[in-house]
Amino acid sequence: MNYIDTFLNRITMYRLLLYYLVTLLAAAMLFGALGWLAFNPFSILFSASYLVLLCYVTNYIFAQLFSAPSNGESAILTGLILSLLITPAASFKEITFLTAAAGLAISSKYILAIRNKHIFNPAAIAVVLTAFGPQESASWWVGTTILLPIVVIGGLLVARKTRRNTMVFTFIGTAIASTAFLFWLDGRDVAVALQNTLLRSSLFFLAFAMLTEPWTSPTTKYRRLIYAAIVGTLFSPALHIGSIYSTPELALVIGNIAAFAMSPIVKTKLHLGKRRMYGAVTEDIEFIPERLFTYKPGQYVEVTLPHPSPDSRGPRRYFTLASSPTEKTLRLGVRYYENGSSFKNTLRHATDNLFMSAGQLGGDFTMPDDKKQKLAFIAGGIGITPFRSMVKYLHDTDDQRSVKLLYGERSMQDIAYEEIFEAARRKVRVDTTYVISQLNSLNSPYIRPGRIDAETIKSHIPDYLERSFYISGPQPMVRAIKEQLTDLGVPSHQIKLDYFFGYA
Repeated sequence: MNYIDTFLNRITMYRLLLYYLVTLLAAAMLFGALGWLAFNPFSILFSASYLVLLCYVTNYIFAQLFSAPSNGESAILTGLILSLLITPAASFKEITFLTAAAGLAISSKYILAIRNKHIFNPAAIAVVLTAFGPQESASWWVGTTILLPIVVIGGLLVARKTRRNTMVFTFIGTAIASTAFLFWLDGRDVAVALQNTLLRSSLFFLAFAMLTEPWTSPTTKYRRLIYAAIVGTLFSPALHIGSIYSTPELALVIGNIAAFAMSPIVKTKLHLGKRRMYGAVTEDIEFIPERLFTYKPGQYVEVTLPHPSPDSRGPRRYFTLASSPTEKTLRLGVRYYENGSSFKNTLRHATDNLFMSAGQLGGDFTMPDDKKQKLAFIAGGIGITPFRSMVKYLHDTDDQRSVKLLYGERSMQDIAYEEIFEAARRKVRVDTTYVISQLNSLNSPYIRPGRIDAETIKSHIPDYLERSFYISGPQPMVRAIKEQLTDLGVPSHQIKLDYFFGYA
């Protein structure tokens, strides 16, 4: 799993989904050529190419009309998903359906939106509208037995990358239970129904490729479980109201409405403000939002940075906010790497004219409401950003809860936000210890050489069994410290982990 996580950490989640969809289409073309799949490979290629091109062009036109950033990557993904839902065109007469679906999918992102946040999964709402309008329905042809291993294996990678495993399996379990119950209620063969659901249906592709779509699913754990249960309950084809039967896309669209009602609405442009380097590779960047929004210390935000010739890692990233809700600007802590992405290179050399757009907000890496609960923060490198947000908030609100912070870095020059932590040490009960792996001199009782390990935790947090631990940093470090805390007897419910979607 360490090897898999290392691989996944090097690419963005959107690029992983792109590879997943392209692999499915390539496999389908191969199986079609071998006669194992009842679709001509040229029909598959034509439909996919046409849908992707039309989605891309339509998205560009709408972006110009609405003065919004043109996210070509998102449009490409929508086209690819549609090509796996709609039966490949066998003749030019069937292009009308493809054209309508692509146009409706992209336009829904701009028209069926509130405060610039679209409500529905674009591919799902498109085929719902074509079913009720011109009565052209999606076949979900990707849900075939021969493609099932690729759907599941690739889908598991997507779920692990997005940390949506629990949501995905809640949906699958609910969908199976709902299907079994409704078919039993109708007196129909439950075994056959379940066999078809598991081997020859949209179940897994919907779960992995569409349910996990970040923009239209909730951003916190418990809301995601509710969302998954709603879509799973409505998934069964035996569910109907009069002559209207449930379909996978209709179940997802109804779930999207519930998710929208549960999720905060955030979408605004960010204008570049002040910048400050810490050491050679870490930078704090301040942004001025066109519209302030509410968030909790420790939450993340998705940002889009349009730039020429984006590389394979794309124009979007997730960043944990380093700023506190008590501040009027937003801060991102960024660490640059050798052979970094086009996104990071553009950001690093940006001028005053640069702007990004902030999109989805979420995350459960937040402090408990109980102010009597003692806390322990452990950060490695750029993992300090959520703790800058939390500590600044504690300082500004005069919150006197007990906090121990262990902050690991390579050198004292790389320490970020020291002024915030020292101000909090003086005003509130935040006790910070800097653990430096390459320490030249020891000139403070708050600095110690080495790395954060079990001995460091025991010596600097003697009441560790009474505290809730928050760990943020590179994934190998996070996993290692979690294991050490477990060995020390800290219960798992007292350990919270932050998750980075990628460092590139």
